[in-house]
Amino acid sequence: MALNIKPIADRVVVEAAAAEEKTASGIYIPDTAKEKPSQGIIVAVGSGKFADSTGAQIPMDVKVGDKVLYSKYGGTEITYEGKEYLIMRESDIYAVL
Repeated sequence: MALNIKPIADRVVVEAAAAEEKTASGIYIPDTAKEKPSQGIIVAVGSGKFADSTGAQIPMDVKVGDKVLYSKYGGTEITYEGKEYLIMRESDIYAVL
């Protein structure tokens, strides 16, 4: 099933990775203590923004399928067809993993 969300300009749609269920030593983390995930997979990419000075379109550095590291509190959370997604600007992405 393809995602029917088309982000505008320099925005991307990210499906967040699941939060850690237990620590490396095997201790289970309760729901109230889990941190928001800061990694995910890009599922949709906008066409890129336009430069202010020349009006030329600046292409996106990321593509669909990239695993990315992003700001923990960046983006806007949405629910689409029962799944949670984040819509954020490309500048909110720190790295491609």
